[in-house]
Amino acid sequence: QLQLVESGGGLVQPGESLRLSCAAAGFTLDYYAIGWFRQAPGKEREGVSCVDFANGNTYYTDSVKGRFTISRDSAESSVYLQMNSLKPEDTAVYYCAARYGPHSDYASEYDYWGQGTQVTVSS
Repeated sequence: QLQLVESGGGLVQPGESLRLSCAAAGFTLDYYAIGWFRQAPGKEREGVSCVDFANGNTYYTDSVKGRFTISRDSAESSVYLQMNSLKPEDTAVYYCAARYGPHSDYASEYDYWGQGTQVTVSS
């Protein structure tokens, strides 16, 4: 079974950066899409970014375009989310998720989820 492990969350000030990692140890992700989702208290889970492992196509929600960058490392079966110019509204638990096939904006279409990592942006 595919297991995803996130790391890299933390507490930062507005304008600072964080890099989240999502590792799928011992699993080949060639035919998967890996998405990053986030959920703030009292809010629904929302899609942040996604990468199709097969072709490297990337997708971003409008609120993070130009600030976040998703990347993949096939050899390490890992996906990274570089988050720059962080804002207080980016505060949430961030999850990585995998689905077999191309990307989707809908959390319900992802079959595997990590445990989540907290990102807090506050002065």
